[in-house]
Amino acid sequence: MKLVKKFIDKDMTGYVKLQLEEEEDLWHCYNLIAVGDELTSSTVRKIQKESATGSVTSERQKLKITIQVTKIDHDGQSSLLRVSGNVCQENRFVKLGSFHTIDLEMNREFQLYKTEWDTISLELVRTATDIGQRADVAALIMNEGLANLCLITSSMTVVKSRIEVPVPRKGRSTSDNHQKGLENFFNVILQSMHRNINFQVVKCFIIASPAFVKDKFFQYMMDQSSKNELYKEFKANKSKFILTHSSSGHRYSLKEVLSDNTIISQLSNTKAASEVKILNDFYDMLKKDPNRAFYGYDHVKKANDKLAIETLLVTDELFRGKDTQTRKKYVDLVQSVKDNKGEVKLFSGLHVTGEQLSKLTGVAAILRYPLELEDEEEEFNHEEEDEEQENNNNQFNDYDDFTSNK
Repeated sequence: MKLVKKFIDKDMTGYVKLQLEEEEDLWHCYNLIAVGDELTSSTVRKIQKESATGSVTSERQKLKITIQVTKIDHDGQSSLLRVSGNVCQENRFVKLGSFHTIDLEMNREFQLYKTEWDTISLELVRTATDIGQRADVAALIMNEGLANLCLITSSMTVVKSRIEVPVPRKGRSTSDNHQKGLENFFNVILQSMHRNINFQVVKCFIIASPAFVKDKFFQYMMDQSSKNELYKEFKANKSKFILTHSSSGHRYSLKEVLSDNTIISQLSNTKAASEVKILNDFYDMLKKDPNRAFYGYDHVKKANDKLAIETLLVTDELFRGKDTQTRKKYVDLVQSVKDNKGEVKLFSGLHVTGEQLSKLTGVAAILRYPLELEDEEEEFNHEEEDEEQENNNNQFNDYDDFTSNK
């Protein structure tokens, strides 16, 4: 995504002017745009005109409008981001307050105004407009007859192609039929790779499968790249391919592949590797020393109050809700951890690591030193009991008020 212009005032009001350059930018905008923001962009709208004789004609006209956002819809399959809202600035063709939907498209500029730019939003703009944030890892997860071709960035995992081709089994057909079916399957994969993989960007290409399917495919790919000019780039980039084991050809097997220590070391120069490593570090800590691995907002908040957080892990989904109070409490948590010299890692809900973190409430922390969680909870309960007893003593003749922050 290209940053065209940026103006943020001292009171944190202001705007950014951005231009979408690739599909991943749609996801960044989905996280950036919030209900209540003002969005300005060019769009096409049907305009009715009345002639001197009273006849009415309509025509589609391109115009620039500003809406106050009420709804944001993201469709990852069709790469579409639709932003809806009411027109909030006067326009000669559109009535003030009328409802309109803007489709954000590639290579089209738009301006986003917020009454308050918090640290998460500003960091998201910085990350999204960093030219280094690109899909530098590709993966082919496969078994006989099924393959998923994926592109992996630090923000998301995109399945570019799901390939299913019938391959006759050896036991139920002749060896020739099995081999022909397998070669047809491999050929379809090569065609998909040629369409979707840019080796000028991709630094590492993982091929994973059960048994020897990956080895057979790799040999077939090398043979075809020597015979067919169309596939010569595969042989030229042979050093970028890594062959490893997976339990199946389904997308969910990508998590186990990316968790393998050998793969992590080979991905060390890619953007996606850091998120994989830090999540694995959290799981390892949870097993070895659970008093240094907390998850869930309440527990993480208590750890932060004691300045104990070394690394905070949080998903972008927690900052996308319509509830501004919920967003604010997570923004405050992130800012507090940074102020206390802790590291913050923001995970995308479209990345396999973000999906795993979401299963742990979306927020977790690796601590600098152990904290006894049971003792903390007991102390918290005692404080509540003391406060309730004090209220009972002071308001003996009134109804008791039950208060709990838990």
